[in-house]
Amino acid sequence: MTLLEGLLWLTLNVYHEARSEPQVGQVAVALVTLNRANEQHLPIKTIVQEPHQFSWTFQKQSYLPDDPKAFLECMKSAYIALKTEDFTQGATHYHLDSVDPYWSSEYTYLNQYGSHKFYK
Repeated sequence: MTLLEGLLWLTLNVYHEARSEPQVGQVAVALVTLNRANEQHLPIKTIVQEPHQFSWTFQKQSYLPDDPKAFLECMKSAYIALKTEDFTQGATHYHLDSVDPYWSSEYTYLNQYGSHKFYK
């Protein structure tokens, strides 16, 4: 996988999971994706496409963004995540604060950025 392909999949994940979030929330989502890729020694594309890990991959008909401005903002957040220290403390999971997924009790809560809660 090329660097550009990894950046594209990281950006797509941020776009579909957190485009309405403030930049800190977008960067945190990108960091989770990167943390999983590093932890599992897998390409970003593989991490993003793993079944039932990121809801947009099985809920959307198309991966294509329909808001170019938001996509570019998400790409900026993905780039920042690649260049910044991991402020999520190694988070590998997150969910919207409005839901309580069954798996959250199996992980340690770390922090909230935007409307997502982050866990390791």
